[in-house]
Amino acid sequence: MNKAELVEAIAAKSGLDKKQSGEALAAMLEAVEEALVGGDRVQLVGFGTWSVNERPARMGRNPSSGESIHIAAKKVIRFKPGASLANAVN
Repeated sequence: MNKAELVEAIAAKSGLDKKQSGEALAAMLEAVEEALVGGDRVQLVGFGTWSVNERPARMGRNPSSGESIHIAAKKVIRFKPGASLANAVN
């Protein structure tokens, strides 16, 4: 499902038109992004939790040349599905 299909599904289930559904989806995604950038986690009970984790710097290996390379530390986004979502998928 891409973004346009998601907007259509939201419109069909909520009774909003596609423009309003697109605006609501954009606002939700923006709010999640702002919270994660601010260091907060976003928890939707039953659906899941987004959080930001730190991945430390490490040494890696270039597979083509075999030489060691330094891989910089970075932040990664983690999503942990909630019980209801996990049960629905399984």
